[in-house]
Amino acid sequence: MARAGLTPEIVVDLALAIVDEHGPAAVTLSAVAARAGVATPSLYKHVRNLAELAELVSIRVMGELADRGYAAVAGRSGEDALRAFADAWRGYAHEHPGRYAAMIQTASPNLSKAGQRLVDIALATLRSYGLEGEQAIHATRALRAAIHGFVTLEAAGGFGLPYGIDDSFHQLIGMVIGGLPKPV
Repeated sequence: MARAGLTPEIVVDLALAIVDEHGPAAVTLSAVAARAGVATPSLYKHVRNLAELAELVSIRVMGELADRGYAAVAGRSGEDALRAFADAWRGYAHEHPGRYAAMIQTASPNLSKAGQRLVDIALATLRSYGLEGEQAIHATRALRAAIHGFVTLEAAGGFGLPYGIDDSFHQLIGMVIGGLPKPV
């Protein structure tokens, strides 16, 4: 019998606790069920399968990342906003490496909807550069690729040279900003 109060949100909470402790690969339906104190079939009342659970975890992580990004850019514009957004994104990846690694990077209708908040924040920060439409999307993709690529390599230990990684990150973001038109 399912534990009283078990909901899809609680199932995601339990999965995230496993991600935080052991990484995304440790999330299985049986591991989540064990943590919930229920039999694995009881989870099917709340999630269809492991793929749906992974998607729900990704949606939650994207929401947390968007909340962090929004708070960072509030009241800022131009370079200050873009740097704050990048620092917030990287900070989230540092504080929650398992969650960040669990975020699915491919598009699906549900993930696209959740990811739209991040896109909207990036687009808002680019408005001060006069970028709209297609050009704003290209700039948003470049910003995402730069930040995600850097934090992914950093998490994997891909920067072994004896120079400041923070300095490298700030230089990378400066290069992205340098490729944008001057703020209007």
